[in-house]
Amino acid sequence: MPQLQLNEMMVGQVVWLFLIFGALYYILSTYALPRVAVVLQDRAARIEGDLQAAYSAKSEADAAMSALRDATSKARADAQGAIATATAEATAAAQTRAEALNATLNARIAESEAQIDRARVSAMGALREVASETTAGLLNKLTGRADDAAIARAVDQALAARTGG
Repeated sequence: MPQLQLNEMMVGQVVWLFLIFGALYYILSTYALPRVAVVLQDRAARIEGDLQAAYSAKSEADAAMSALRDATSKARADAQGAIATATAEATAAAQTRAEALNATLNARIAESEAQIDRARVSAMGALREVASETTAGLLNKLTGRADDAAIARAVDQALAARTGG
């Protein structure tokens, strides 16, 4: 087979192949690959720095969120306390006004009851007088005589029976 026959030309080509690949390896390992390695190291360092900055920012954000939650819960508690205080003050003020109004109304009721009692006593006195005079007038016309003491007792009994006491 002619492909497998090694001749002089083939040996020269193999030698040049090794020389060219050796020179290429030397140039790449000495100049090009170290530069690529530096770029890769810089990139890895930048990525690591960015990750550290992200972790730091996340921890700061978590701390800020925790502070916000604490401030919100404190503000909520303060607001609820203020609402409770305002409600208690309003209730106390309303209670005070209600008590004052009740006292005023009770005084008016007592005054009205006293006025009603005075009017009733006055009316009963007038009624007793009218009843006594009417009874005396009727007895005088019917019998010709009238006993004022007996008439007063009878009128008092009748009025006491009607008023319940």
